[in-house]
Amino acid sequence: MDWYVFVVENCGCIGDFFVILHSHKYDLLKFMKKKFMIAALVLCGVWAVTGCGIKCRNGACPQEAAQVVSPTDDYSQFVVLSDAVPDAILEIRYYSTYNFVGARVDGYEAPVAMLTKQAAKALKEVSDDVKSQGYRLKIYDAYRPQKAVDHFVRWAENLQDTKMKPYFYPDLDKSVLFSQGYIAEKSGHTRGSTVDLTLFDMATEKELDMGGTFDWFGPESHTDFCGNPETGEYTGDNSKSPAEPKRSITAEQFAHRMILRKAMLSHGFKPMDTEWWHFTLKDEPFPDTYFTFPVKQY
Repeated sequence: MDWYVFVVENCGCIGDFFVILHSHKYDLLKFMKKKFMIAALVLCGVWAVTGCGIKCRNGACPQEAAQVVSPTDDYSQFVVLSDAVPDAILEIRYYSTYNFVGARVDGYEAPVAMLTKQAAKALKEVSDDVKSQGYRLKIYDAYRPQKAVDHFVRWAENLQDTKMKPYFYPDLDKSVLFSQGYIAEKSGHTRGSTVDLTLFDMATEKELDMGGTFDWFGPESHTDFCGNPETGEYTGDNSKSPAEPKRSITAEQFAHRMILRKAMLSHGFKPMDTEWWHFTLKDEPFPDTYFTFPVKQY
């Protein structure tokens, strides 16, 4: 009874109906008229072609499988940086509690860094470059899932939570973090080709002194603070500092920032004017996609 086997194996709930009848030892040929059997087979064919009733016994149905992974959950074009750039040192701040939120950030399920394959390849070139100068890259953050950005937004909306203010934004009122652009509902990090980093000095076995900490909210983090990043000239102009007395950085600290900047720009990255540690691949492969998969070892 070849038609029976076909219906059972391929026709979803129609097939299940036939199995039930068969298990009760009904004589299907007597139970249904020939016209009904033909109609059932036609319906089964439509069911199979549309994908609505394909009975899949070994995992998800084709139609379901196509819907399981959305484009923003697809991590197949990403790599773990410890594999792609093995010389880099990782200090994933948002996996720890030492960050401006003061808690582990949503979406960070492991202390790893991830980037798109293209960004990781370019960062490997940067790593080789600075290593030849006696430095290593130290990574604070790379790909950042949208869930983490949403966590930042919730934190910023809670004006009562200021426990990390002395460490990251002592000169600013928390209420201005949105208006001044320190917190936003979207981040370039979520597109997967942006990295926050500094330099580690192999001779001193310490981070290179940049004159300010990662994620410091204030003009002191701007690339033109006390100097001209386009020419590399130190000017000492600290007039934008809101602190009293005004904060400043030395010529040596500004020069250190320029070492990092030059290496990143030489290998295809572009800077962010307000954060000396923040760089994005110029030709990022997903300029309009904000990914949602968590940061972890895949």
